[in-house]
Amino acid sequence: MVESWQDVRVLVTGGSQGIGVGIARAFATAGAQVVVTGRSAERLAAACERLAGEGAAVTGLVADVARRDGCHRMVAEAAELLGGLDVLCANAGVYPEQRIEDLTEEFVDEVLDTNLKGTIFAVQAAVPHLVASGRGRVVVTTSITGPTTGYPGLAVYAASKAAQLGFVRTAALELAPHGITVNAVSPGAIRTEGLAGLGEEAIDAMTRVIPAGRLGEPDDIGAAALYLAGLGASFVTGQELVVDGGQVLPEHPDAVSA
Repeated sequence: MVESWQDVRVLVTGGSQGIGVGIARAFATAGAQVVVTGRSAERLAAACERLAGEGAAVTGLVADVARRDGCHRMVAEAAELLGGLDVLCANAGVYPEQRIEDLTEEFVDEVLDTNLKGTIFAVQAAVPHLVASGRGRVVVTTSITGPTTGYPGLAVYAASKAAQLGFVRTAALELAPHGITVNAVSPGAIRTEGLAGLGEEAIDAMTRVIPAGRLGEPDDIGAAALYLAGLGASFVTGQELVVDGGQVLPEHPDAVSA
């Protein structure tokens, strides 16, 4: 049976660039009603225009998830625009680099406020709407960095992503009685605007250690989110879906070419 997304109402946080655009595209192309959020009005408008040109109409909403009141205001406004809410894709995140010896309290707060608190309070705000929908879904964008791997300079980012996964598992237990599923998508190396800035040499080095032989695309994460939010995943909750082309599998980089 082909699932209809026509009346499904979706909120994608951090939807103005990168993975968020891929997630928004997946739902909008399938036929869902989609609101995307971002902190920059200009970047958000550009993303909405780009998606509209691809036949994936979405509505933009300027919002900052780094504070509880911002999350609650964002969800309330999105639910008003959509006439309710069926799916929350908690994707907003930051990934600045800083070595442990240089960490400041302000830096740690910046990362945890957006990545961890932003997820927790967006879900908290969405719960009443997801309960009312009768088919509530939460999909959190985590990462392989933290839950599975580490990378120098990303200690705080990794901690925030591992913490997100812990939240997903407990939230799945608490919300299961309401028929709400809570799952995570953990991307590997995905070709986004931020990654492009590293240069082709660095990108080639990343690609060489991925068994699939390529970087992931935002649309790969969008497809995973669409699955977890669909009726076919109604018995899947508290799980992490790793989308990395096999990046975490080799015991040694040479194993990819062996």
